[in-house]
Amino acid sequence: MIMAIISDVHGNYPALKSVLDKIDEMGCDRIISLGDVVGYYCMVNECVDEFRKRNVINILGNHESYLLGINNCYRSLTVRNCIEYQKKIITEENLIYLKKSLMSYDSDVISARHGGWRDPLEEYIDKFDFSIQQDDRIYCSGHTHVQVIQAKSGKTYFNPGAVGQPRDGNPKAAFAIIRDRKVELYRVEYAIEDIVMQMRRVGFEDRISNCLFDGRKIETYRK
Repeated sequence: MIMAIISDVHGNYPALKSVLDKIDEMGCDRIISLGDVVGYYCMVNECVDEFRKRNVINILGNHESYLLGINNCYRSLTVRNCIEYQKKIITEENLIYLKKSLMSYDSDVISARHGGWRDPLEEYIDKFDFSIQQDDRIYCSGHTHVQVIQAKSGKTYFNPGAVGQPRDGNPKAAFAIIRDRKVELYRVEYAIEDIVMQMRRVGFEDRISNCLFDGRKIETYRK
């Protein structure tokens, strides 16, 4: 089985479409999302429609928790504004799908969270603590938007990076696959201009999208 691991789509459908095209080309049997299919960019229904159509297993991310009213984001007005917009346009079918998101995903191959194993929603993992890995499964999480793989004593942790808003200086959409219990990291180009134009069309300021051209955080563009 070839398993695709994606994360942090954030309503960026052009990026998701390019990743899915590559995943299809590689013959992946299953897609697991590490959360945050919503947030930031305006094409949230298009993204969740794809998830539903493909039976993607989605883990609850912090942005899903904001949209579903489980938590609030007090640290970012930008996030709150984007989530409020998405609450107004999300379809009932997609809302039902998001409510079924898992807090975690564990199998005989992987142990997956959005954030981390201490805090599944908000923990940022830069350097993985291998002491929590008690078996030979592969551990993975998203949330940082930075693609990375770390290994120690035969154990493996990885972050597939962000599909919809990379923050590692590389604007290409990021994802990973697991083949024969081996992790492979990938990047694909997509039409960034398309999501920028969609965001303009619905009234969002360019600074939310301009970061995509450089693979940086939105905060880089705050004045």
